[in-house]
Amino acid sequence: MNNTKTDYTVIGRVRNFENISRLVEGIESKGFSCYKFLAKPANPDNPNLPWEEQMRILESHTDFWNDPVHKDHFETDMAGLKNADKVVMLLPAGMATHMEAGVAYGLNKKLILIGEVEKPETLYLIFDEHYPDIESFLETI
Repeated sequence: MNNTKTDYTVIGRVRNFENISRLVEGIESKGFSCYKFLAKPANPDNPNLPWEEQMRILESHTDFWNDPVHKDHFETDMAGLKNADKVVMLLPAGMATHMEAGVAYGLNKKLILIGEVEKPETLYLIFDEHYPDIESFLETI
């Protein structure tokens, strides 16, 4: 597990990897550090497969509770949240990403939301800042 402190961590749907990568690159181009959950393959046995295929294999494990790959992803992603000063959630995002946002809120992290909320919920008020798109956010840092 990595305990390196970072300025940011980006959370989002793995299947949105192109936009997540663009956001991380933008943050780093401004001189900030960022935890990169995409730096680690979803399927360590097949790291060169396309992300979609890696996720299909990862999600096919019937006993994720006892799967060492799932446990390792959980531990490193939690460390990424704990060690970041700010957490950026990029929409669209799935249930796991929303759970990560709740963890970050519980850890008193500054939360930033990028993207348009499709279905407004009161709990989106946990976010300290919100931006319509990646470029609008990057202009502010």
